Amino acid sequence: MENRAHNFFAGPAALPLEVLKQAQAELLNFRGTGVSVMEISHRDKAFIAVTEEAEADLKKLLGLGDDYAVLFLGGGATHQFIMLPMNVLNEGDCAD
Repeated sequence: MENRAHNFFAGPAALPLEVLKQAQAELLNFRGTGVSVMEISHRDKAFIAVTEEAEADLKKLLGLGDDYAVLFLGGGATHQFIMLPMNVLNEGDCAD
């Protein structure tokens, strides 16, 4: 596909074509499971492997040791901005 549109939004980011092609190939049959990743339970071994691989890859990319954990949170930037005050509060304080 030669005429890919440019994306200058804050998010989500444009993905490389090879990533999209791999996702397309695995959409109907994720890693040989016979179902898509969207149909797998979050408790399934295949999905747990995805989350563990994602955490390990991100820690390696950022150079983080085992004394760090990665949190994958939903909600986008708005949710992250809402959580900021919680990181600077003392125990028992309120961020109203």
